[in-house]
Amino acid sequence: MFLAQITLWEMVSRSKPLPMGVMALLLVISILSWAVIFSKWKAFREARTNNMGFLRAFRKSEHLVGIAKAIESFPISPLVSVFEFGFEEVDRQVKTRGNLRNKLPIERALQLGVSEQLARLERHMNWLATAATVSPFVGLFGTVWGIIDAFAALGMAGSASLRAVAPGISEALITTALGLAAAIPAAIAYNYFTHVLREMSARMEDFSLEFLNLAERNYGE
Repeated sequence: MFLAQITLWEMVSRSKPLPMGVMALLLVISILSWAVIFSKWKAFREARTNNMGFLRAFRKSEHLVGIAKAIESFPISPLVSVFEFGFEEVDRQVKTRGNLRNKLPIERALQLGVSEQLARLERHMNWLATAATVSPFVGLFGTVWGIIDAFAALGMAGSASLRAVAPGISEALITTALGLAAAIPAAIAYNYFTHVLREMSARMEDFSLEFLNLAERNYGE
């Protein structure tokens, strides 16, 4: 294993400037992808935990005003933001008219809250999609260039043996391996986070209905 690692490092260190540049680019893409993966995983985990806590508090309360006083305990919950959008519109109608006269502005306010939170949660997700799509092609470009270079050197040397061309081809294939190593985790993470986002979106839509029901019980005509 140790010898294989040395051989791999030697092949990388012998690479020419263009393949070396491709490898460096893929390394940067991989590092940034992992940074986004860990960041989104932490953000989604905290959002889920806060959502569950806030939802329990919401369902235990019988009045929107009491819930509004408790939202500071769940600062990371996307549901809190949706609640704030809806409560602001409810409060405006109640102060102006004494009760709820029009549900449509409340529904629109809640939808704005959902959209804002989805946009926040989706931030940097496009990087994972781009890394998953582009990295294999970047690696393939480095491989094709390396193979062309290897056969060009073979033609100049006038030798047709596999031993003469094999080192150049093996060095070229490293970029394909690096491209796949960068793309596969990004693709898996993107698909997983997309599933989590759909789940959170459905949860926020359901919460909007619960909010409307409680608002009507509190302030309906």
